[in-house]
Amino acid sequence: MRVNRILLSSALIVVALVLQVSVLARLHLPGAVPDLLLLTVLGLALVYGHVGGALVGFGAGLLADLAPPADHAAGRYALVLCVIGYLAGLAKPENGRLKSATGPMVVVVAAAIGTTLLYAGVGALVGDTAARHVGLGSLLFTAALYDLLLAPFVVPGIMALARRAENDPLAETSSAAKSTDISSGWLSSGTGLKIGGQRGGLGSLKTKARTRTARVGRIKGVRRL
Repeated sequence: MRVNRILLSSALIVVALVLQVSVLARLHLPGAVPDLLLLTVLGLALVYGHVGGALVGFGAGLLADLAPPADHAAGRYALVLCVIGYLAGLAKPENGRLKSATGPMVVVVAAAIGTTLLYAGVGALVGDTAARHVGLGSLLFTAALYDLLLAPFVVPGIMALARRAENDPLAETSSAAKSTDISSGWLSSGTGLKIGGQRGGLGSLKTKARTRTARVGRIKGVRRL
């Protein structure tokens, strides 16, 4: 991943985790808890694609596993968010622009349900049966509902910040310089002329043209005589 992607993703994940632990987890809502960290991963995955989404999801999940209130084995949520980030990145639009909000909302609902199912499934494999006592059906419904209500206030902003970081002026300047070098190399390979590669290249071409013109004039003058 690029440096600007890493810095932006790290900052957004830390802020989302702090708000998740200090605010959303203390609301004591019935059923599940709104997952701000998941929405942050989804917003970044819809811009960075499946590879970036998987890396961001793994980092966010691992940070959540190591956060103080965590009461589960480390790596459990990292695995879940890694898979969800990868799958969400597959829904990235080709041109980077979303035509409507229907697609992201479907991704949010599917991710909320998938995250709950995967988390409960991994917990069952390691002997954690807390989801059975709470009720998996109510968890799925409340998780999808809370995340869907919170998504319009989070996902568009995350995507806008990610796109803004992608359009870095420094990156655009370097890419413009590279395109100039490529075009110069293309011209030199196609015509046999070096443009801007040597000092006085254009001046030397003008001098050669004048010399040839003078020689032609002298030859014509000799023939007339």
